Amino acid sequence: MNTKKLSIVLTHAFIGWALCAATMGIGMATMSVDSALIVHAIGAPIFFTIVSLIYFNRYNYTTPLQTAMIFVGFVIAMDFFVVALIINRSFDMFASLLGTWIPFALIFSSTYLTGYYVVRKANYKTST
Repeated sequence: MNTKKLSIVLTHAFIGWALCAATMGIGMATMSVDSALIVHAIGAPIFFTIVSLIYFNRYNYTTPLQTAMIFVGFVIAMDFFVVALIINRSFDMFASLLGTWIPFALIFSSTYLTGYYVVRKANYKTST
């Protein structure tokens, strides 16, 4: 994959992460931590489904599995280096299933399933 294609994939991952970060930022400022985590866990797969739909319909440079791994890897890296190290100055967030691990799993699965659906649909259209 060349630099341009990689930057497009990572830009989509960043957009999804930024939407999740905004959800957590607004949620933490306006509701309890538990409520913010629930909203984030619901919003994360929705955001990444939309981002994935756009990516797979417009670019589709990577397979659904590769894209899901890149997206969730990017989110984990940003949560580690930006949120945990710089903002929170603590790794406590990684001890929370609802705070990190469930959203990571939902981001991976929503990205993979969206890509699988879009690719399968495109292959069906070309075979008929």
